[in-house]
Amino acid sequence: MDRLKSSARLMIVSDLDHTMVDHHDPENFSILRFNALWEAEYRHDSLLVFSTGRSPTLYKQLRKEKPMLTPDITIMSVGTEITYGNEMVPDEGWVEVLNHKWDKKIVTEETSKIPELTLQSETEQRPHKASFYVKKEKAQEIMKSLSESLIKRGLDVKIIYSGGMDLDILPQGAGKGQALAYLHTKLKAEGKLPQNTLACGDSGNDAELFTIPDVHGVMVKNAQEELLQWHAENAKNNPKIIHADERCAAGIIQAIGHFNLGPNTSPRDLPDLLDAKLDHFDPAYEVVKFYLFLERWRRAELETPERYLNNLKAVCSPAGLYVNPLGIEQSFDDVIGKLKDCYGDKKGKQYRVWVDQVFPSQIDSYTWLVKFKKLDQTGEEQQCCYTTAILSSKDVEPSQGLTWVHVHQTWMDASTSDDQSWFL
Repeated sequence: MDRLKSSARLMIVSDLDHTMVDHHDPENFSILRFNALWEAEYRHDSLLVFSTGRSPTLYKQLRKEKPMLTPDITIMSVGTEITYGNEMVPDEGWVEVLNHKWDKKIVTEETSKIPELTLQSETEQRPHKASFYVKKEKAQEIMKSLSESLIKRGLDVKIIYSGGMDLDILPQGAGKGQALAYLHTKLKAEGKLPQNTLACGDSGNDAELFTIPDVHGVMVKNAQEELLQWHAENAKNNPKIIHADERCAAGIIQAIGHFNLGPNTSPRDLPDLLDAKLDHFDPAYEVVKFYLFLERWRRAELETPERYLNNLKAVCSPAGLYVNPLGIEQSFDDVIGKLKDCYGDKKGKQYRVWVDQVFPSQIDSYTWLVKFKKLDQTGEEQQCCYTTAILSSKDVEPSQGLTWVHVHQTWMDASTSDDQSWFL
């Protein structure tokens, strides 16, 4: 959170499975639309928070499988773990809050007396969370009796049932909603309370997110019955909570527009990228647009490829240099020549390109240094490299776009260091 010196323009707090991530979208188009919008318009002055029921182990597994951005804050294990940044540094203050009237050993003893509870995998058992499977018809009865027995043992717990089968036992102070309230309190104390917060979810364990004061909320189109029922009983007349017409991340984009929280047209929604003319210089937007062009070029999705190639030549400095992840220097002329040869080489394949953590900094009147991660995925294989680009506005108008002067890439994962197929 130290990245921003003042209040975030927007803080999005989103569940992952079936909210940000659509497991029924093999092309991942919905989340890729969101990614492009976030990196082009919001990353520089806003906060992205993922709030998931997944443990750290399963969260990291999902990141390897799906084209997810890197959040500023990660809330995991149904609001019992809060971490910050790339290194996922834990919030020790939150741990102290959760220790109140909580004893995992007593929870284990009492749940072992209920044969209808099936323990979830070891990775899902966390210091402040015990997770089980239980049949829907037994859930309410078991929750009632379990709550009573744990109160008698001196604990103050919260029992959450979601997804039609998942039962989680947490400290009373835990949960996705309380974790968000804690973050708001912490940010307010620092004088950085976000100007707007948008909470996004699809299931019962997301309901708490919508109870936090002054939060906008979106239940995605595919929201489960348990969340829709909660909404009907508790928030039916609340104009700050909507049920989106679109699934998953597309529903989040819809909510940004509905609540007028900022731009909600993703660069991926533009059929012709060359029509995206700006009235100001925006290096983050240029980076997102370039790599979207690269994806469409290799998938043969451009109606007039020669026109795009001519534009690429126009925005690349004649003296420009590209240093690939193997450390080999190439002129931009050579790179463009290679690009001509690979048009459509990914046609018919599940090939996608996206950028993550795009951070531009202006280093003089005409020049920007832009650092970001460039990722691509073919099928289930994902690759990533750190990229540094220098872009210039000298002798060009905003409508022409910035000039690319230099690009330098290094592998994020040493295991891909000998990959010869990587391109830009």
